[in-house]
Amino acid sequence: MAAIEQKMSAPNFWDNAESAQKVVVQLKTLKAIIVPITELSAKIEDLQTLHELGAEADDKETLTEAADEAEKLVADLDRLELRTMLAGPHDAGNCYISIHAGAGGTESCDWAEMLLRMYLRHFERNRYKVEQIDRLGGEEAGIRSSTLHVAGPYAYGYLSCERGVHRLVRISPFDSAKRRHTSFASVDVLPELDEIEIEIDWGKEIREDTYRASGAGGQHVNKTSSAVRLTHLETGIVTQCQNERSQHQNRAQARKMLMAKLYQHTQAKRDAELAKMYGDKGEIAFGHQIRSYVLYPYQLVRDERTELKVSNTDAVLDGDIQAFIDAALRDKLRKR
Repeated sequence: MAAIEQKMSAPNFWDNAESAQKVVVQLKTLKAIIVPITELSAKIEDLQTLHELGAEADDKETLTEAADEAEKLVADLDRLELRTMLAGPHDAGNCYISIHAGAGGTESCDWAEMLLRMYLRHFERNRYKVEQIDRLGGEEAGIRSSTLHVAGPYAYGYLSCERGVHRLVRISPFDSAKRRHTSFASVDVLPELDEIEIEIDWGKEIREDTYRASGAGGQHVNKTSSAVRLTHLETGIVTQCQNERSQHQNRAQARKMLMAKLYQHTQAKRDAELAKMYGDKGEIAFGHQIRSYVLYPYQLVRDERTELKVSNTDAVLDGDIQAFIDAALRDKLRKR
């Protein structure tokens, strides 16, 4: 870390902004591991001193305080240990998270927007930097889809376990008969990749279409064809971006997302081959329901992979999903 900080102090460090930004991200990633370890070590030393003082004075109140602090430190150590296990090739980096409404019209569109808000609140809690790349509204309410770029240490490592189908059971606010409805929405998470990681002949393998953006964006929106849609001809994979103010910026963002999707496509093919080899299709398959959010006739959020249950549905839908993420990661690492 000292070598990186020394490199950043060089007079010409910011001459190449793109290269400099990568170094800054690398430093943040290292600090995300080193700083918590340093802080935890200091807390352990303080706790040892507090316990020794309490034991020497036979002070029960001090000993109780030390025991309470010890429980908190065990939880902090558990979280830190989990983070150090995120050693995948892209775990430490940024990611894209996409939410898509399932079948069911307005109900599913509303559920997709509820999920979007849940994740935005979670990102706010964890101080991730978030940018909305694309958004398609529903016909009556909610959204058909939305894509976010999430930047922060270990964003992909933590959020990758959110990939899958999310199910909602509730009394529909759109049903005059107040009947119970079940809605589905899917969440996809892709790592942000450097262009060097995937070789693409952009002129031959990709079709590019431009169109006028829609939605919020001021006077610039709808006046120029700044939005960009890219299609990988061989696989049919499509990405699009309309959030940036220039066609050049939208093209760059769409290219990054396309590379991420092509990477995931390659990984999925490899996983399918492994599944055939080992006969463990359930472990690797994508698209299966991972979590159920029941608001009626009782209130419960249940993770189908880990069987973790939380009854405070309001807190979960307000972004308090870290317990589910941690449980899923531990389960994934245990199986690995």
